[in-house]
Amino acid sequence: MRRRQLLTLAAAAMALSRGEAKPFTAAGADLSAYKPLQIAPRKSAQRWEFELDPALEKAAREGRHLYLVLSAWDCHFCARYERFLQINAARLAPQFERHHLLFVRLGSALEAQGDRVFLRAKGHSEAYADFQRRLGDERTGRMVYPVIWLLNAQLQLLNQLPYGTGTFETVPEQLEVIAPALHAPIRPAAS
Repeated sequence: MRRRQLLTLAAAAMALSRGEAKPFTAAGADLSAYKPLQIAPRKSAQRWEFELDPALEKAAREGRHLYLVLSAWDCHFCARYERFLQINAARLAPQFERHHLLFVRLGSALEAQGDRVFLRAKGHSEAYADFQRRLGDERTGRMVYPVIWLLNAQLQLLNQLPYGTGTFETVPEQLEVIAPALHAPIRPAAS
């Protein structure tokens, strides 16, 4: 069973890289209704680095905020959250659009914990905890997947979000979490 899942994931990843497939998560959830931008890390033995500039540029260009999800393919709670998003896509995806959210999925694995996860933006790479502190995020302690940020295109926190076990298990909870994006000003892209 496990081998079949890995082969399916490998085939899906290759097809997605060629633009031939829908954006499925490792848990098999289809998040295409959210039109996600998927970012894979540059990996080495010491670090998994996610390049955020493509997401920041797209958000600024399109006048959107970022719904940034750091999700591990082998994380039970990540899979549970992504299945929740898929099951409720008809109700939630239009709200993501209404709230001007660019859904960005950072694909990770549980082996990549906080000391190995780096986020690069505007030519500067930061370790996970430093990134959290710079944002003013209160969750700078131990990293618990999934990690979700609601940010503007200037990498400013719009809402302090919970993380890990039991994250956003109902549609009303999810809508409450993204509500600040509806009222946050969107700065136009610099010319």
